[in-house]
Amino acid sequence: MALGALIGAYQEDDAGGLRALLPLAGRTLIEYQARCLASAGASPLVVLVERVPVALNDAFERLRSEGITVVPVSDGIEAASRFEPGTPLLVLADGIAPDLGDLERLVDEPESAILTVPDDEPHQPFERIDGLHRWAGVARVDSSLLNTTAAMLGDWDLQSTLLRRSVQAGARLVASSSGEGRGPFLAVDEGAMVGFERRLLLASRTARTDVVSRYLLPLVEEVATQKLMETSVKPPWLLHAAVLLTAIAAFCFTRGWHWPALGLLLLSTPLDLVAGRLAALRLRPLSPSMLSRRLLWPLTGLALLALGWFETRNGSGWGAVMAALSAAAFAEAGRVERIGKPVPGDQWLFSARTAIWLAVPFGLLGWWSGYIATLAAYAAASFFIAQHYRHGVQRD
Repeated sequence: MALGALIGAYQEDDAGGLRALLPLAGRTLIEYQARCLASAGASPLVVLVERVPVALNDAFERLRSEGITVVPVSDGIEAASRFEPGTPLLVLADGIAPDLGDLERLVDEPESAILTVPDDEPHQPFERIDGLHRWAGVARVDSSLLNTTAAMLGDWDLQSTLLRRSVQAGARLVASSSGEGRGPFLAVDEGAMVGFERRLLLASRTARTDVVSRYLLPLVEEVATQKLMETSVKPPWLLHAAVLLTAIAAFCFTRGWHWPALGLLLLSTPLDLVAGRLAALRLRPLSPSMLSRRLLWPLTGLALLALGWFETRNGSGWGAVMAALSAAAFAEAGRVERIGKPVPGDQWLFSARTAIWLAVPFGLLGWWSGYIATLAAYAAASFFIAQHYRHGVQRD
């Protein structure tokens, strides 16, 4: 059965504005809430709000442009009318940024359930359920309960009343995820949002699988992600830019413009990392099958072949282009060998990023042909190491 969602967006923050409009990662809290619920499979997303200011309407329009259906309503009866009878609902309290793992657990619950946090000092701002539990701001209820609650509501707060009635109806209490960087977050003001934004930034970090991304690019990646998350730049644009820079670099190598080509390649190396983190922050992960993502690897190989071709035509003989072909072939074979099986010290093996940055010292010395030969040896060694761990260790 389809899963719906009800989000509260009527309470004010400490500055007098709506909590739903507190800034978060370059957008607003309501957009983060909607993306969380959409990623859990909820649709439509009904937002309970007394009035829709311009900034909130702008947020709704941005969500709709991403394909997320958002329906604002002004009272509980109108909210209940938006759902078919018997529809399971995720109820998200006003100002709550949920933990994605918690949402997935509630989606898998067969019956009504209420997410809880302990009744202790760190969770004092959360609504109390009993002497041991407070509401973590997320619950799974049936739309029929929402309907009857809205009908008898009067002047009571819809979400609090719905919580109480769910408890009385025997909804299961489910403990929220605990641990550093886990669990729900209750937004009260912009100062608190800064800390949560930092938590999201840390959570968006992915495994750094090569020596360059691990040791040379972390600061660039971090600063670029922080700056770009506050803009309207879309993650796929960064991948498109990386593809374009690599393609132009390949052309520059054919003309003998080695340093401009290398500069373009160096600029491209952090772009896919930053794109992945922006996509994670906006809860819209990049598809592995995205064309620009798949083109980056072969285009880097094309740039290497272009360099080998130029060196062959300008005094290095056929050895340069043959070394480039060998490097490309061993690099692809090594990539295939490493799919699905970790190799000890994997970050030190051949990667496109490492190959690009390795060109800097050779370029400074003017040893471009020597660079190509070194890449061929490096790619071959990486392939044989990966093959040993993929096949030799298995036989042992």
